[in-house]
Amino acid sequence: MPVYSMTGYASAQHSSGEAASGQEVGKGATGRLGLEIRSVNSRFLDLSFRLGEELRAHEPQLRELITGRIKRGKVEVRAGVEGTEGEALREPSTATLQRLSAVQDSVRTWMPDAPALSVAEILRLAAAESGSDGDWGERLQQLAVQAVADLLAAREREGARLAKMLLGHLQQLRTLAEQARPLVPQLVEQQRQRFLERWKEAMAMGDAGATVEAAQDRALTEATSFAIRIDVAEELTRLAAHLDEIERLVNKGGEVGKRLDFLIQELHREANTLGSKSAALELTKISVDMKVLIEQMREQVQNIE
Repeated sequence: MPVYSMTGYASAQHSSGEAASGQEVGKGATGRLGLEIRSVNSRFLDLSFRLGEELRAHEPQLRELITGRIKRGKVEVRAGVEGTEGEALREPSTATLQRLSAVQDSVRTWMPDAPALSVAEILRLAAAESGSDGDWGERLQQLAVQAVADLLAAREREGARLAKMLLGHLQQLRTLAEQARPLVPQLVEQQRQRFLERWKEAMAMGDAGATVEAAQDRALTEATSFAIRIDVAEELTRLAAHLDEIERLVNKGGEVGKRLDFLIQELHREANTLGSKSAALELTKISVDMKVLIEQMREQVQNIE
């Protein structure tokens, strides 16, 4: 399965003069229907709708369509109807004007201070009265299916780009881990030699308070304790296991964003421990480089569904 990003955009339009999917244009619904869907990252699926008055009744169908195809992300849906140039200036029928006048008179009987309808309001109400919500609902659903498919395609393309970047960062982290692995035995041996040199110096000074064997045992004990403190083999092993699991999830695809986010936190913990145990400048630099890469991965993973 592909890896999906949570970022994407898609739009679709339909004019009342065009037939949709082989269907004849219905009567009553006139103008141009437009729909936009945009999405960004979010911990859960967060839907918001901005629909024109003539389309609000169809929000439940749109919500059902989107929740069936998209699992995570902040998704905003905008849809509205615009009249064509000729339709926007079309004169309302006499019957429509009479009905609007009667309704206005009835309202002002009870609310004398209510302002009179403007020409723009009359044209808008007349256009709404001549429209057909049922016709718009069918076309809106067709546009939504098309737009959701386009959105998923855009999210898939962005997800493929993120997956490629993640796999590249994984390889860089493995290279850094391989550079760190041989440094620890070298450091232990260097420290062991320092302890032995200190022991020999102490013996040369003729320290009568300690026997040769006791002094040597103490030096070796300190060297062993130091080796335990700086041993990062366990951290490197866990880090390698996390890298393998991240690679497996990226190649598997699907809804892997939350699991990847958890593994990135574990990677950061191991890199921090590696830095805190560092007893050499080379190991410190490797830890810092690792944390920079992991932070870049965190930003990428937070955008994966």
